[in-house]
Amino acid sequence: MSNPTETVAHTEVPGGHEAAEATVAGIFGPGFFVALAMLFVFALAIWKKVPSAIGKSLDKKIALIRDQLAEAESLRKDAEALKAEYEAKAKSADKEAKAMLKRAEADAEALVTKAAEDAEALVARRQTMAEAKIAAEERAAIDEIRSAAAKSATAAAAKLIAERNDAKSDKALVDKAIAGL
Repeated sequence: MSNPTETVAHTEVPGGHEAAEATVAGIFGPGFFVALAMLFVFALAIWKKVPSAIGKSLDKKIALIRDQLAEAESLRKDAEALKAEYEAKAKSADKEAKAMLKRAEADAEALVTKAAEDAEALVARRQTMAEAKIAAEERAAIDEIRSAAAKSATAAAAKLIAERNDAKSDKALVDKAIAGL
């Protein structure tokens, strides 16, 4: 299929009338009507403000995307701030943990030292109490021995006196004691 404008343009028709129609048909051919239809569609689109509607729609999309990007940027900054805050808290917690560990070690040493001192003091008190108890037992034993010695001496003296003195000498001693009163 060849293009009719080409065939008409190369065909020579005697009489000229058909040649004029061929030239007009060549101008108003299918390409002309397609161009005219496109021009009509563009004019209709402009008249109905389609480009401005498309522009507004694109502007809205652009604004929405900008808002989303701004929100994403804000969220990223918030996330970075939270990350920095938690890193600082983690470092602080590490420092606090080390400080707590040092305090606990110091407290443990102090408790061990105090316990040793308390144990020594307890041993000293118990030793003092034991020595006091031993001294009391010694005194009690000495008193008991003295008492036993005194009883034995009294019994021995009574026996000696009873053996050496008879009733006659006792009477003389009693009379002498009464006379002295």
